[in-house]
Amino acid sequence: MAGTTWVKALVTGASNGIGEAYARALASQGADVVLVARRADALERVAAELRARHGVDASVLAADLTTDEGISAVEARVTDLDLLVNNAGYGIAEHLADTDPTHVDGMVRLNVLALARLTRAALPGMLARNHGGIVNVSSVAGFSPSPSFATYNGTKAFVTLFTEGIAIEVKGTGVRVQALCPGLTRTGFQAVAGESGVDGLPEALWQTPEEVVDASLAGLRRNQVVVVPGAHNKVYVGGVSAIPRGLRRRVVGAVMTRRGR
Repeated sequence: MAGTTWVKALVTGASNGIGEAYARALASQGADVVLVARRADALERVAAELRARHGVDASVLAADLTTDEGISAVEARVTDLDLLVNNAGYGIAEHLADTDPTHVDGMVRLNVLALARLTRAALPGMLARNHGGIVNVSSVAGFSPSPSFATYNGTKAFVTLFTEGIAIEVKGTGVRVQALCPGLTRTGFQAVAGESGVDGLPEALWQTPEEVVDASLAGLRRNQVVVVPGAHNKVYVGGVSAIPRGLRRRVVGAVMTRRGR
C-alpha cells in the first residue's frame, strides 16, 4: 500500500478545524468524502466548495455523536469506506467536581464511545478487502495528567492505547490505523474549552490544522501508528513519557499552580 490513494473517506467533526482540513486535503487528492458534524449548514458550505473545486462527491451527514441515534446513523455509512477519520471531540477546562455531569458524559461518549463504535463498524469491511485506513485523533494531552482536563486527557489516553492495540490486531492485513496526537493547534478548541492563558504562549508552539493533517497523512503512508506532529511536541511527549508517574503528577501540579489553574 505504498503511496496509498484513498478513494472514499468519512471525516467526523468536518465542519471546521482539523476535520475540515482533512476533508480539504483528501478531496484535493481526488477522494470522495462524507462529512459528519452536528450542523448541516456548516457541512454544506464545506461540501459545496469541495465539489466545485475538486469535482469529487462530497456528501453531508448531520449527526450528534454524543447520542445513540447519531452514532448509529454514522455506523451505517462506514461499512464501504477505505478511510475513516475519527476527529470529532471536545474538552472542558474545569476541575471534575465543578463540571456539569452532562459534559462529562458528552466527552466520554464523543471522544471514546463514538470513536470506538465507528472504528468497530468500519474494520470488518476493510479487513475483508485487505485495504483501509483509520485515523483516530488523539492528543499530546493523553500522555500526561491535568487537574483541569482530567476527563479530556483520560479520553485521549484511551484513544492512543486503543489504536495501538488495534494496530497489533490488524498487522499484515493491509489495514492501517493511526493515533494522531497533535499539540496546540489553531482550531478554536481552547476558546470553546474555556482554557485561559494559552493565547500568550509563543507562536512556535502552535501549528495550523493543515500542518497537522499533512503530518498525519504522511505518517499513514508510512504505516506509522502514533503520529506526533511538530518537533516541539515530540520533545514534550518524549520528556513526559520518560518521567516516573509520581514525579510527573508533581511537576504538572506545580506548573498548573503557577498558571493559576
